[in-house]
Amino acid sequence: MVTRTDEKYVLYPAYFDKTEPRGRRRIPKDLAIPNPTAEEIAKACAKLRLKPILEKDKHHPARWHEGEGRVLVPVRGSKAVLIRQIGEKLAELRET
Repeated sequence: MVTRTDEKYVLYPAYFDKTEPRGRRRIPKDLAIPNPTAEEIAKACAKLRLKPILEKDKHHPARWHEGEGRVLVPVRGSKAVLIRQIGEKLAELRET
């Protein structure tokens, strides 16, 4: 379990998934991509030099049955801004 004292943000693929409702998706639909994976998120975080930690065996609490994984990144500024930057990088990586 990640606590506040760990100083890590938890990022789930649902935050960047174009098919998810706005409640789980954390970025605008025009930045979101369909069916992102935790591995893609970790790769995008690495491109942003965030030192990601990939946890493949974890899952979003509302999607416990899917076991899609999650990524931990060090706290750096606002989580909303960070998620948007990662979303932009994910879209960029998907285009190439």
